[in-house]
Amino acid sequence: MDTQTLIYIFVGLSFALYIGIAIWSRAGSTKEFYVAGGGVNPVVNGMATAADWMSAASFISMAGLIAFLGYDASVYLMGWTGGYVLLALLLAPYLRKFGQFTVPDFIGTRYYSKTARVVAVICLIFISFTYIAGQMRGVGIVFSRFLDVQIFWGVIIGMGIVFVYAVLGGMKGITYTQVAQYCVLIFAYMVPAFFLSFMITGNPIPQIGLGSTVNDGSGLYVLQKLNLVLSDLGFGEYTDGSKSMIDVFCITLALMVGTAGLPHVIVRFFTVPKASDARKSAGWALVFIALLYTTAPAVGAFARINFIDTVNETEYSQAPEWFKNWERNDLIAFQDKNGDGVMQYRNGDAFAGAPEFGEGTGASGERMVTNAPVADSENEIYVDRDIMVLANPEIGNLPGWVIALVAAGGLAAALSTAAGLLLVISSSVSHDLLKSTFKPDISEKGELMAARIAATAAIVVAGYLGIYPPGWVAQVVAFAFGLAAASLFPAIFMGIFSKSMNKEGAIAGMVSGLAFTFSYIFYFKLMNPEANVAENWLFGISPEGIGVVGMVLNFAIAIAVSKMTASPPVEIKKLVDSIRVPRGAGEAHAH
Repeated sequence: MDTQTLIYIFVGLSFALYIGIAIWSRAGSTKEFYVAGGGVNPVVNGMATAADWMSAASFISMAGLIAFLGYDASVYLMGWTGGYVLLALLLAPYLRKFGQFTVPDFIGTRYYSKTARVVAVICLIFISFTYIAGQMRGVGIVFSRFLDVQIFWGVIIGMGIVFVYAVLGGMKGITYTQVAQYCVLIFAYMVPAFFLSFMITGNPIPQIGLGSTVNDGSGLYVLQKLNLVLSDLGFGEYTDGSKSMIDVFCITLALMVGTAGLPHVIVRFFTVPKASDARKSAGWALVFIALLYTTAPAVGAFARINFIDTVNETEYSQAPEWFKNWERNDLIAFQDKNGDGVMQYRNGDAFAGAPEFGEGTGASGERMVTNAPVADSENEIYVDRDIMVLANPEIGNLPGWVIALVAAGGLAAALSTAAGLLLVISSSVSHDLLKSTFKPDISEKGELMAARIAATAAIVVAGYLGIYPPGWVAQVVAFAFGLAAASLFPAIFMGIFSKSMNKEGAIAGMVSGLAFTFSYIFYFKLMNPEANVAENWLFGISPEGIGVVGMVLNFAIAIAVSKMTASPPVEIKKLVDSIRVPRGAGEAHAH
């Protein structure tokens, strides 16, 4: 059987499984739609959390970033794993004990104000859309390559599938489909990693392979070989970082804290029976997440070695099959600057911007790139970082079923996160804006209806953002974390740990943190991207890390304003005490 048929079979079977589960566990009540009835086993919930957590950014983009940025990409590993621990220990159990459905619910009740709730909803929708745009892009890349359709249709198909199971099933459908997706995703990530590790080092365990010697008889370690090869080609050494220490610190912290304020993951902790289970499922999720995150650096390094070995100094006419496959989908390009028909891979950009393809082919039969070449670089290869994990099995000549498995895994990763985020958007519209704020007398049936309409609208917008994306998947996602760090985290944190924080302080803090972070990112990324260099940054902190400054600003303004305004009412102070006292934890109660 050829690879393409295998891909259709693997992807088809995994989808039949997800949709089957969604139909089997259709939600009957609003409580089931939002939090799966509050009765999910901690291990199962741990798996679902892990699938939710490891989005297309983790599965598709992260190893690609590590492959091309080397040491600099370690901020993603540290930030996203560390943030998970922060969330599990500092926030999850308390929020679970508080027993509300959504983050705006917590903020609205704790800060006894509708305004605070509406501000929280706005922050949430903002963050979720930024994040979901990245996921939809991931779905589009996978579909366009493996089903051989254009990226536009890839995103459209993905929208249809997310629609079916997020809108019909709600949280209950999502919990069990995500368990299935986790299994597909981790299997699809690990199998090629074992193969590649064995191929390059003779040791099948990728975590150990990364620290072993390359089996090409040179006796060099993997990272030594990478450093040598890269510096020969004019790149910086793989194990050297180019970011300043303050910037690395801030990006890592922004990713950590942003994670802890990220809505769709926090909601997971409301779906277990009691607070002690919230801690257990957080622990299990960490095990399931660590599997992928400790493998990623190895996958990134192996991918880069393989890529250079198969492409650099190869004649285009002899180029491997996978190279031409990805070239057809616009994600790789070759511009023969010196006209020798051989592909030179060097440091620097081959040409300005993303490739624009003209009609016809070049001398060796490559697709013509109409962009102006960059004169001072000898590089002739453009490669989209997001393809590395997906192309890995092809680059390493692995059997067809492994390639098909990776296709199914990439889709599982992007779809599980997109579905979780859509649920957050739809529940914040129906539950927080309508039921709790503008239309308190809405019926349960009306509320479910509103949630479904909101989810549909959200899918359409997300699809648009996926087709015309603002930047790489992992970068877009990093901004979502920065915005969460600057707006929601301080309000949640002070809501749990401070009795004196009042509504005026919290609202002022959220608004100022969000406004500052958003305008900084907007300026450097959209208005004036030429100025986006270290000398122009505030304190030398890049837009990816600026959420930390927004967060500090948020804390400072909130504390100052709360000192000057009325102290919160007595029952709120009692509420804060009761959240932290570990008396027999109540079950999640619907209001």
